[in-house]
This record gives sequence, structure tokens and C-alpha cells, in this order.
Amino acid sequence: MARLIDELIAKAKGAPRRVALPEATDADTLRAARTVLDEGIAHPVLVGPADEVRAAAAEAGVDIEGMDLVDTSDEEAADALAERYMHAGRERLVSAKGARRKVKKPLYYAMVLEDLGDVDCTFCGHVNTTGDVLMAAQMLIGLAEGVDVPSILALAQVPGFEGPEGDVIALTDCGLNPEPTEEELASIAIAACDNVRSIMGWEPRAAFVSYSTDGSGESPSKSPSIERVRKAVDIARERRADLSMDGEFQLDAAIVPAVAAKKVHRASDVAGRANVLVLPDLNCANTMIKTIQLFAGGKGYGHTLSGFRRPVADSSRGASVEEIVGDIAMLVLAATE
Repeated sequence: MARLIDELIAKAKGAPRRVALPEATDADTLRAARTVLDEGIAHPVLVGPADEVRAAAAEAGVDIEGMDLVDTSDEEAADALAERYMHAGRERLVSAKGARRKVKKPLYYAMVLEDLGDVDCTFCGHVNTTGDVLMAAQMLIGLAEGVDVPSILALAQVPGFEGPEGDVIALTDCGLNPEPTEEELASIAIAACDNVRSIMGWEPRAAFVSYSTDGSGESPSKSPSIERVRKAVDIARERRADLSMDGEFQLDAAIVPAVAAKKVHRASDVAGRANVLVLPDLNCANTMIKTIQLFAGGKGYGHTLSGFRRPVADSSRGASVEEIVGDIAMLVLAATE
């Protein structure tokens, strides 16, 4: 079984992008930056106080030659950046004074660079918390049209699985929203479809997963959980009629053609052929990905956040250099459109 992450890295080399690294005083981030530059995966843009970044690189034994270094301690440049940001034509959630104050922090400085198009994506989360990353991205980059909440798309590679895309399938939301409303679930599906198209090049077919297929699991009294999924499907279709999204489907009806033929008694572009699984809540999603890893010997990849106007990665603080390189490759692919 070829490793999915190797395939993603190979694809990223075909379209390297400028990636901002606002945690540039972290040794593992610097080592990963050297790797992605040397292998042609991305062009690193180190964002931080220049003296501190150079000192951290020297201590880590990392040569930063060939990388861009944006000095956040240059107050004149920071003020000019904040001024550009405030006059770039989009409504801002921060005041001019607030923007000047925010860009003193490398995380916020990087997000402003990305919003203005000076970089293509931002990799962070190896030092900053998820809360910090989400706050900065929502404040300075903002959510994509039709999206209510950010979410996390996971790519699972499952030995022995033979789906429409081979042994790989996408799952969402695998990290952020414990109990999404119908509107939020709809926006999670939309963001996942857009993200999987960018990263994998698939034509997305999203199945909203439930314990019921078209009402098969309902008791005489209607189930609120099934109704929430159904409403989410309707909302998602209203917002993005161009995407193939359907449900509610049990897992087997979503991905096994023979089962879909028995259970889904209507036309569907998704039933039995889903390549994106929209899980109803985080309990289900977290259990699903861990079941794949622990029982099936599968691998789960993905720290790229879905739903923002521009790509942002929220890495794990326990990620290895190899994992960071893989995450940056996925981020680069998310920035290709």
C-alpha cells in the first residue's frame, strides 16, 4: 500500500506555494521548513523577530538560506502592513488601531500577509493553541461564503478498503464542533467538499451519515438527530447546488454500492459512491477515525482547517518533523485553487 502522505508530497511538489511560518523560533518548525524548501514542496516565509529567528535557527543547526524572513520587530514595516490591510477593500472585524496592535504577534502578522496575498497559506499550531489559531484566522482572514464554522477534514487511508477513490476516504468534522446545528453541519459539508477537491483533485460526493437511511431507523415518533441531518442536507443543497451531497445514509449505504441498491430506493449520485463522509457530531467522528486507526490499521491525516477564505493549518503540538512536512504538503495543495 503506497503511503498517502508520499502521494500528497509528490503532488505538492508540482505546485509549490509560499507558506507563512509564524512559529519560526520553534526548532521542529525550522527543520520542517528546511525539508520543504530542499524537496521543493513549498517556499517557507519565516515570520517573527529576525534576531530571535536567526538565533533559534543557529541553535537548532538549521540553515535558513533561501527562505524569506519577515521581521515582525520592524515597527515601521508592521504599521505599513496594518495600513494596507485596513484599506484592502474588504470589511474588517478589527479597527485600524487593533490591526496595528495585532500584527505585533507573529501569528497575526502571518494571517495579514495571507489575507493580502503576500503568502498563499499559513502553517501554525505546533506552538500556538487551536483556540489561538482559530481566533486569529476568523478575525483576520474570515470564513468562506456559505460557511458558518471552521472544521477539520481528515483523510483516512484504510488497508483493504475499496472505495470510489481506492483505499482513501475523507471524513469531517474530526476536531472542532462537538454538536453542530443543521446550519453548521451543512457548512461543514460544503467546506469539506471544497477542501477535498483542492487537496485530492476528487469530484466530491458527500454523504451525511446517520444510523438511518432515508428514515429506516425512525421509531413512530420522529428522531431529532435524524431530522437535524435531513435539514442539514437541505440547507447544504440550497447553499451550493453545484455540489453532490445527499443523505441521511447509514455508513454501508453511503459507501457500498450493493447495499445502497437495496436501501436507497431513489436516484442518488452519492449513495454507495461517497468519498466524503459528513459525520453528525464529534463523538461519531472522533470514534470513527480512531476505529480506523486502532482496528483497521489505517492512517489518518489532516490538520488543514476547512471553511476559511484562505488555507490555514492547525498542527498538533506533538507532531514530528515528518508529520509537519506532510501537513505543509496538504496545506500547499489546499492553496492551489
